[in-house]
Amino acid sequence: MASTRIPRSRTPDARLLDDSRFRALLSDEDWGRLPVAIWRRFSKRLSDGKTIVYVGLVDEACLSRIGWWIAQLLRAIGGPLPTSAATGVPIIVTVTEDASAGGQTWTRICARRRRFPQVIRSAKCFAGPTGLEEYVGFGISMALRVSVEQEVLVFRSVGYSFGAGRLRLPMPAWLTPGVLTVTHKDLGGGEFRFTQEVVHPRFGEIIRQSAVFREASS
Repeated sequence: MASTRIPRSRTPDARLLDDSRFRALLSDEDWGRLPVAIWRRFSKRLSDGKTIVYVGLVDEACLSRIGWWIAQLLRAIGGPLPTSAATGVPIIVTVTEDASAGGQTWTRICARRRRFPQVIRSAKCFAGPTGLEEYVGFGISMALRVSVEQEVLVFRSVGYSFGAGRLRLPMPAWLTPGVLTVTHKDLGGGEFRFTQEVVHPRFGEIIRQSAVFREASS
């Protein structure tokens, strides 16, 4: 059953108004279709340098042969994509407020059997043509378009670019892994599902990983 909706302009809970940056990327109608639990997660403003920790378990993972090779090649720029198809392994996501950059630093730590965990770091900034960009390092970033699909919050890449100083150059599609889509679905009881998939324009879906999370107890 969907969570009870509270009109955005009339909510009595001040915590839902702490951070309007994600909310501003959606229309009132789309924001109103989300469960209240998602409102809370994406309206929680942290003090500079403070961190929220989410702990989870990977329950679905798939890398095609092409996807595996692309993920390995991208290790040269920090390894922004999953390199393992292991399931049943723990994963931790931390979100840290970065006031100097006007955004958030995201760190994902995913366990791998008989190997050191994979660490993926990126920074989300509320800028660019869509209002939200994710930087993976080495001057590479992608613009993200935010939408709502059947009560699920969706982040989808709409272009990659390379920047050096004030110079910003769009990257041709053949130099990118494809369209990245991340979804956030509330499961109730404090849990949510985080899924990411990469669809290559020629090879189709090459990477998919899904995990169930909950906020760590303080």
